[in-house]
Amino acid sequence: MIPPAAAAAFLAANGWRDATIEPVAGDASFRRYFRAVKDGRSAILMDAPPPNEDPRPFIDIARWLGERGFAAPAIHGIDLDLGLVLLEDFGDVRMRETVDGDASREPALYGSAIDLLVRLHREDPATPVAYDRATLHREANLLTEWYCPALGIAPDQAAYDAAWDAVFDHALAGPAVTVLRDYHSENLMLLGGDTLGLLDFQDALAGHPAYDLVSLLQDARRDVDEYVEAAMVARYKAATGAGEAFDIAYHVLGAQRNAKIIGIFTRLWQRDGKTRYAALCPRVWRYLNRDLEHPALAPVKAWFDATIPFELRGDPMVLAA
Repeated sequence: MIPPAAAAAFLAANGWRDATIEPVAGDASFRRYFRAVKDGRSAILMDAPPPNEDPRPFIDIARWLGERGFAAPAIHGIDLDLGLVLLEDFGDVRMRETVDGDASREPALYGSAIDLLVRLHREDPATPVAYDRATLHREANLLTEWYCPALGIAPDQAAYDAAWDAVFDHALAGPAVTVLRDYHSENLMLLGGDTLGLLDFQDALAGHPAYDLVSLLQDARRDVDEYVEAAMVARYKAATGAGEAFDIAYHVLGAQRNAKIIGIFTRLWQRDGKTRYAALCPRVWRYLNRDLEHPALAPVKAWFDATIPFELRGDPMVLAA
């Protein structure tokens, strides 16, 4: 991965002249990341090239989080015209590999992640932009826009929209909180002690508190044991006083998020050639199927049962072959 042409000059202007630039694993977007190393210290260079990317939401949310005592990367330098941002380096120790390598740490680390959300949800939302009904519909539609055509399924879109509309009130009830939207094990960095560093929060909205629990506990990238999931939901409810309405919203948002992710992963395979994402879909389908069993999801479950047979709920690349 080649650094952007302006990287050296940008680093020099921010006190990192002659730094070594090393690639860092990226994400599913157009953003790229590099590590600048000089004199035993390091920083992360975010390359968020316009017009495809705009780093300002990341910068704004990072500063908002930092001002309230949450561990988001400090901003060391910005060039919005180039789409370059120099960030504090949180290192390479992610929650994902830590719990995969030592299962005994899973309860404590997931507990810390839940406790962080409890703290976050005591704050007023970081943004006035709402995770509204239109956004929920638009995201759910990624499944019918990408997954269904990939498998030759012609969905009844009007019936799909109506099924979701019948359940979205549960996801829109109650006071809104900051929803980070990609709060999962690969975006949580271990910084020492009980501190978890936050990444990939630039798409934050004001929405239901259950959403980020779903993102964490129905993780598309690793299997989370159902016992751990139930224990962590119970931990959050005990700390916040949430009741049955929270449970319903959790499953509604779980189904919505998982439908969205299946669509996104199919798009990443078909449009962008990132085949590894298609292989993650069977896990996401397992979460989705489980969420659909909640009685509140009956209209959505009926649509899925009539439209996508169980044998066509899996890896779209394999099923379409």
